[in-house]
Amino acid sequence: MSVDEPAGGFVTGKPTVVVALGGHAFVKRGETGTHEDHRNNAARISESLMTLVDREYQLVITHGNGPQVGALLAQDERCRDQQPGSPLDVHVARTEGSLGYYLQQELLNSLRRRSVRRFVVTVITQVIVDGDDPAFEKPTKPIGPFLARDEALRRRDELGWVVGEEKGRGWRRLVPSPMPRRVIQRDMIREATAKGHIVVAAGGGGIPVRKTAAGDYEGVEAVIDKDRTSAVLAQEIGAHLLLILTDVDRVYLGYAGESPKPLGAVTLAECAAYIEAGHFPPGSMGPKVEAIHDFLIKGGSRGLITSADRLEEALAGRAGTHFIGRI
Repeated sequence: MSVDEPAGGFVTGKPTVVVALGGHAFVKRGETGTHEDHRNNAARISESLMTLVDREYQLVITHGNGPQVGALLAQDERCRDQQPGSPLDVHVARTEGSLGYYLQQELLNSLRRRSVRRFVVTVITQVIVDGDDPAFEKPTKPIGPFLARDEALRRRDELGWVVGEEKGRGWRRLVPSPMPRRVIQRDMIREATAKGHIVVAAGGGGIPVRKTAAGDYEGVEAVIDKDRTSAVLAQEIGAHLLLILTDVDRVYLGYAGESPKPLGAVTLAECAAYIEAGHFPPGSMGPKVEAIHDFLIKGGSRGLITSADRLEEALAGRAGTHFIGRI
């Protein structure tokens, strides 16, 4: 059989890992987000993920999309007098497709070079949120370009936006960040994964949708945290491991202080205590650790936070922060 042919009914029977890529995985600091930037970074990520393929994990990949959605919103701003813009849920869908394509193509290339017969599929993923989630009453997630104060306040008054200032940088639109409740495509993701295929799903936390009074789905102007959706998806598909790849090699207590303490192995009880004590900032490591904690208390076996360049060492237990569920 050619490596370009499908794997048929092949089922791996191996543990499933959900890998959550950081929000800037496709655009590094100092880059402008060109097509070449996206392609090169996707190729680099794909090569790192071959460490998991070599171990024959069943693999689901999630990813952030903040810079890409921001670019689409900026395009809307520049062209608003010539053509209509799109709602936020549509922009999330667009980036799920485009970033999924970059990853899908480069993963296929990495697999082909190793003569591995596994295919890759990108799933445009909808995620149900509660229409009465408190986040809708107090939007906190900044999106889109920075604006001058007068322009931001004008849009607040004319368009009903919630706006806020980032000190020293300018004003931005704020949108809700509700909690994910259920991934609509979870069964399809699980079935494709069980057949040995690699699935790219829940990009940007997934497209937020809610149920109407009539029982229909409708998209909402919101952004779901990618790591929280990854935890929900990992639980729903019975994943063994939730792996979050970020910019640092492991989790630290007092990361911004003079003597940060690296964490190696963390029990479920220790994880809960660290969260309760407020050790992890809400804008950086907080959602990641909380997502792994939620996954573990709902029956997950293991969580791991590390960087892509330390992944192989982390899987061997020599790097990263390892979270252990109930024993």
